[in-house]
Amino acid sequence: MPLALRDLQRAFAAHLAGDDQPALAAEVRPGAARLGIHRHHVLDSLASALAATFPTVQAVVGADYFRGLARAFIGGSLPVQPVLAEYGADFPAFVAGHDVSRGLPYLADVARLDWALNLAFHAPAGDRLVAADLATVPADRLPALRLALAPGTALVGSPYPLDRIWRASQPGAPADPVDLASGGVHLLVLRRPDDAVFVALSAGEAAFARGIAEGLSLEDAAGRGASGFDLSAAFARLLGLGVLAAVQ
Repeated sequence: MPLALRDLQRAFAAHLAGDDQPALAAEVRPGAARLGIHRHHVLDSLASALAATFPTVQAVVGADYFRGLARAFIGGSLPVQPVLAEYGADFPAFVAGHDVSRGLPYLADVARLDWALNLAFHAPAGDRLVAADLATVPADRLPALRLALAPGTALVGSPYPLDRIWRASQPGAPADPVDLASGGVHLLVLRRPDDAVFVALSAGEAAFARGIAEGLSLEDAAGRGASGFDLSAAFARLLGLGVLAAVQ
């Protein structure tokens, strides 16, 4: 009995992800060869899209290993959006749970940084807060202000020297070893007009920025910092980086 249209579509999608569907082969003549062409094209295209989104992960593990890693991910996570730049949100979590992370425990954090840079690059420009926007705000209201991080801004923390790992993995970088025991970092990913970049923050600055992202007032966000945290300096730095928006 022929498959109903919905069942046929589901079987075809599962086949493209690498799950053989004997019932589907019976619907296509000759089945195996034709379906194999579609499967190969889809898997290859999605793996290439993931490589473009996670170039540092690919640089760390090598192109061949990355393609196998990508295909394993694709098998359980097909795109749900038509824009391939939006595909891969779950890839860092997949890497964290994969055997590869046993030998490369920092790899999932590398994937998180790649993903944050991808989102920042494709983020809309949006309005950025500048010092002049605060000129009319009474001084006694400043502590109660609630801001937001500008589009494309993200915080990526790691117990590993993620910034050094990233730089060492770029094309043409010197083949100098990275000391994984040299300490962790707090990175702020931000959008630039034609690029996405990251800068290192202190632990206090990162906690402050995270509080802002969570919708806390400036005063409450400052409370996230350690003893001696300099609110004025941290606020001035984030303002200067152009990562603040939405005065409320």
